Amino acid sequence: MGRKTRVIVVDDSALVRSLLAEIINRQPDMECIGAANDPLQAREMIRSLNPDVITLDVEMPRMDGIDFLGRLMRLRPTPVVMISTLTERGAEVTMRALELGAVDFVAKPRIGLATGINQLATQITDKIRIAAQARVHRVVAPVADGSAAAGAAVPARTGLLGRISTEKIIAIGASTGGTEAIREVLTRLPADCPAIVITQHMPAGFTTSFAARLNGLCQITVKEAQDGERILPGHAYIAPGGMQFHLSRSGANYLAAVDDGPPVNRHKPSVEVLFKSVAACVGRNAYGIMLTGMGDDGAAAMRAMKDAGSYNYVQDEASCVVFGMPREAIAHGAADEVLPLTEIAGALVARLRGSTDRLLNRI
Repeated sequence: MGRKTRVIVVDDSALVRSLLAEIINRQPDMECIGAANDPLQAREMIRSLNPDVITLDVEMPRMDGIDFLGRLMRLRPTPVVMISTLTERGAEVTMRALELGAVDFVAKPRIGLATGINQLATQITDKIRIAAQARVHRVVAPVADGSAAAGAAVPARTGLLGRISTEKIIAIGASTGGTEAIREVLTRLPADCPAIVITQHMPAGFTTSFAARLNGLCQITVKEAQDGERILPGHAYIAPGGMQFHLSRSGANYLAAVDDGPPVNRHKPSVEVLFKSVAACVGRNAYGIMLTGMGDDGAAAMRAMKDAGSYNYVQDEASCVVFGMPREAIAHGAADEVLPLTEIAGALVARLRGSTDRLLNRI
């Protein structure tokens, strides 16, 4: 067996530190090399032990996990898996952690801690394995000032896309690293772009905060999808965590369908479910975007979208946190263009404007 993934656990609870260390050490491919009860102790361990991955609690004495994460990602970028409490505040803080560069998070239970964490053992170790493969870098977080993210090249000349936006649908799928990749795409889209439907792998309780945070940064309106609502231009609809999200049609209108269907490709929500419905309902009027993520969820359905006439963009390896889902989409022959993350929105808008120009020429 090759070198084990070396993990440092940071949590102010002795019980949680013990449970996480035990779970990690049971795995043949990883080991807990240190456990710290606060960020200041963790800082010294990180300097001396140089871990591959850190698990990090949020609320701790002397310095909270978010402040520590921000400093860590500025000075010594290291893959981090957040251990977050499943509360409204916990969800908001988790979104902030992902902005600062955390690779992923685990929602720990509020009661029955020991039993709950042991039930999450597979999820925790899977996310540590993914984090060990992730590309992390120094992160400058967006400014939540109600406008587009700082530095985002928001397309000008809004007002043209509305001529075609009612018939077009943009479908986005993502997993690990996807919250920030989605932000990067959405903040660069104009207010009158076609409707956008999104599946990001995320558990129940977190997508409300994710949508609200994006809504404050984008020109478009961003919200959680609700069953039966009409899908409108200038809006982005995010699959609710723990539910399946797909499209249906009623006459000329697209409608959101949200249900408690079974996991697909082990995911709920699943990109496969959304993309398959887009292939069936939207066909050649669709644009697909596959962003960073582990595994192959959505790859086959993205090929079905392409076969139905959609035009698809796939994030390139260099800009992905994890090049799993994009790699599989490419392997399925689903990609029309493979682009760096920062170029996807611009390429999409240029193509949409080209469609608008062709429409104007026929008038």
